[in-house]
Formats: sequence, structure tokens, C-alpha cells
Amino acid sequence: MHAKANRGTEKPDVPSTPVDTTRAIRAESARFVLQYQRTRATLTRWREPLVGVASASDPLFRSLASAVGPAHALPQDLLRGAATVVAFFVPFTEETTRSNARGEEASREWARAYIETNRLIADLSRHLAEYLESFGHAVRTMPATHRFDRRTLVSAWSHRHVAYIAGLGTFGLNNMLITRHGCCGRLGSLITTLEMEADPRPATEACLYYRFGGTCRQCVARCRWGALYPQGFDRHRCYEICLSNERRFKAMGKADVCGKCLVGIPCSHEIPAGAPRGRP
Repeated sequence: MHAKANRGTEKPDVPSTPVDTTRAIRAESARFVLQYQRTRATLTRWREPLVGVASASDPLFRSLASAVGPAHALPQDLLRGAATVVAFFVPFTEETTRSNARGEEASREWARAYIETNRLIADLSRHLAEYLESFGHAVRTMPATHRFDRRTLVSAWSHRHVAYIAGLGTFGLNNMLITRHGCCGRLGSLITTLEMEADPRPATEACLYYRFGGTCRQCVARCRWGALYPQGFDRHRCYEICLSNERRFKAMGKADVCGKCLVGIPCSHEIPAGAPRGRP
């Protein structure tokens, strides 16, 4: 459980409806990320975050035991009285993405963005928790990453799947969530007892491969290591490459990352508008 920080006597106005609460969380998230870039000693820059909201009782949460893994938790497992799950996506800038489009190994800028964005997600989660707790409700924050089973490489709380349930996007062939700001960025989520207005899920596929019957496979072509293919995904091979990048950048921190299948493709920064011209 997140512990309250000392906020002094200042207390924000309590939103009057669940819809108002959702709007307030979006505004607070955008303000925090903008201020973070102005006041913290980070080299990474981010675009405006996206926020999605799901009811903790959404039946799709029960499907994650089969979609992700049998150990995947329900919101109620993690927070008594859970009413709402809030997911957010912090998108990278095109400058960060372009840096990782070159070569076979992750770029230094991409590795730094991974480390600094994980830190941002932790700080944003704490800030939103304090904000929601100020209304008298409990909050459970979740780490950005590194809570997966080291043998199966499967997490007990998938931010990607939670963000899908919260309406932030749909899955691409590269297994990433494609939001209206694309798939290049990082996801976070939290659980609260405060009731909020749930967001609808997208009605159409964002991924060109799924939308146009397998026409686009650019993410597969971008994977230099044979870990991604139309019929599946070799997560252990993928993580081997991530660990090799971590060793390269160990002086920076824990950068077990690759990201080649996210960059230089139609959905890197947006939802593609139409069918691709041809297969790679």
C-alpha cells in the first residue's frame, strides 16, 4: 500500500462526479510530466501522457489468467475494495525513437529513456496516489517493471493488458500496445477505491497487420534477432537480447531493453491511417 506523504494543509478540490475525477487525473498527469521535465535532471523528454480508466470489476480482468498467465492478479487481490484501475502511457519523443532505429543494438538514448521513464512512472504513480488519497481513498501503486517470473518471464500484473482494458489502445503484432500516440513509450498503472468513469475500448484495430489481413509486418522485419514472427513471439530469445544491452549500459543502471520492433514503423508515434504500400 502506498504511504501518504506530508502535503501540509493544502488539499485539492474533490471532483463532484466520477467523470470529473477522470478529467482531473488526466490534467494532473499532464501537469506532472511537464513539470518533471522542467525541474528534474533528466535528458529524456516525453510527450503528453495518455490516461485510461477501467472498472476494477470489468470481466476482462478475469480473462488475464489465460491471456497472460495463471498467476495474474485481479485488482481486488491487490487492494481491498478496489473500484477503479488507472493506466497511463508516457510516450517518447521522435528524437528518442530515431536514435534507436540505427544499428542492431539499443541506442544509449533509448537505454537512458527506459531507465529515466521507469523512474518517472514511479514518481508519477506516487504523485497520483497522494492526489487520490487526499480524497480519502486508498491506492495501490505498481512498479513500472521487473516484477515478472524469472523462469517464465511472465508478470503477475501486466501494464500492457491492464492498459488495454482501460481503453488506451489495441495490441500490435509486436505485442506492444498501440495508443493514439503510438507504441514508443512506457506504461504504468495503479488501483484505487475511488470510483471513476471507465473509458470505452477502441472499436477498431490500430495494428495494420490485424486491420488489413496481414499486409504489414514491418515490426517483424525490424527485429534483428529472430525473436518476433507473425505466428508468435520467443520471449526468452527477446530477453537474451535485452540482457546483452543491459550489460552494455550497466554503468547507466538497469537497461534490460531493446525496442527495435517499436521504432521506424507506421505505429511508432500514432495510429496508422491506412493500409501500407507493401510488405517489407
